[in-house]
Amino acid sequence: MRKFLVVLDDSRECLNAMRFAALRANHTGAGVQILSIIPPEEFQHWLGVGEVMRAEARERIEAHFEVFAKWMRTKQGIEPELAIREGEPVGEILAQIKDDPEIGVLVLGAGTDKSGPGKLVTSLSRQAGSLPIPITIVPGEMSKERLEAIT
Repeated sequence: MRKFLVVLDDSRECLNAMRFAALRANHTGAGVQILSIIPPEEFQHWLGVGEVMRAEARERIEAHFEVFAKWMRTKQGIEPELAIREGEPVGEILAQIKDDPEIGVLVLGAGTDKSGPGKLVTSLSRQAGSLPIPITIVPGEMSKERLEAIT
């Protein structure tokens, strides 16, 4: 089954990317995989403290994921998968795409502030010509109604 890969983070635009992925998956019979990445700098502590922080980060991610998963299940009939990786975000996204051949589209939300669309969108757009799958960039300011209309 083809899957839409969407990145779960604390950004506002993440919500639109999640909506788009779920709506498209529902309309095309695809799945959704939600990827959350724990940056390596979170664990630059003594081993015991680092392990506790890693466990706490995973708990936060799973709770955040469950909010989106519940919406996808009840509103879109989609059962999303959760993948958690540790490392640099761009490298881990590319590794996830490589590791799961069912991923067919990467969905990213574009930020709306003056600094640009965000690190992930900027970095991955530069590599778009050599990626094995297409990227869909969802505007962060796009309304829920407009998203529903175009999916």
